[in-house]
Amino acid sequence: MKYLKQLMIIMAVSFAGELLNRLLPLPVPGSVYGLLIMFLCLASGLIKLEQVEEAGTFLIKVMPALFIGPCVSLMTMGGDLAGKLIPILAVCLASTVAVMAVTGLVSQAVLSRKAKKEGKAHE
Repeated sequence: MKYLKQLMIIMAVSFAGELLNRLLPLPVPGSVYGLLIMFLCLASGLIKLEQVEEAGTFLIKVMPALFIGPCVSLMTMGGDLAGKLIPILAVCLASTVAVMAVTGLVSQAVLSRKAKKEGKAHE
């Protein structure tokens, strides 16, 4: 029953995210709203980690199985994607480089800001 209760909490938050997706005229997926709601609930203490931890761990363990359907679908569409392979790879490469660059710049900014704070604390 504990797993069922935890899954119901997770599903209720996901449902709230889907409702927001339908109600708000923004191009944001319901799953993103759900993740944001769950984060806010956990950060505020409205939902305790212990209330969803075990079910969340289970869902993470079975996540690879959830990708079987989309992977099979991609394999059956291989012929259709062959003509678009170069643009797809170019977008993947460009987005990967962009994410790596932004992550590096943000990390450097955070580390330098932290070093400045620690330097002022020692003075």
